[in-house]
Amino acid sequence: MIPSVTLKPLHWHPYITPVEIDEATPAQLDAMAVTPSNKKVSEYVRTLVHDPESYVARTLLFNAIMYVEGGLNRADRELGALGASIVNGCKYCAVVHARRHAQLAKSDAVVSAIYFERDDQLSQRDIAIYRFAQRLSATPAQASQEDIAALRAVGMDDGEIIDLIHAIAIFGWANRLMHVLGHADVNK
Repeated sequence: MIPSVTLKPLHWHPYITPVEIDEATPAQLDAMAVTPSNKKVSEYVRTLVHDPESYVARTLLFNAIMYVEGGLNRADRELGALGASIVNGCKYCAVVHARRHAQLAKSDAVVSAIYFERDDQLSQRDIAIYRFAQRLSATPAQASQEDIAALRAVGMDDGEIIDLIHAIAIFGWANRLMHVLGHADVNK
């Protein structure tokens, strides 16, 4: 039995001054309305919304990949995002998606096994998803037919595999965007 990992939320600090909501243009306010949570407009969102048109395009794509109904289940999408974020060195995203996976799975067993490097505690499905996320993130051209065969062997169909590829790929982009726009540290 492995211990349960404790992942404290991180705080992301932008290098560019975020847009203040009370100073936002109408276009920026409209753009922020498509934020996935629609509850909290983070500093990250307020940094990206300097360019409202690209923020809306980015967010609609992100929402369609990560929050769409049907296809690959949300926990598996989060596992793909976690694998990509770890490989890409984005601690902020890794913590966010580890916590989301644990919430959706109603268990932190998979996340704990990953953080304590205990693949022997993962299901074959989780191993196939996590390894594919790692390979696709580290060197996309090295992802192979064998990787796809491993996903099919654990019951994934073509639609689910495409959903997983989208989740991993969007984090190849999102992680790099977060790195150049700011940095993360432990919430205090």
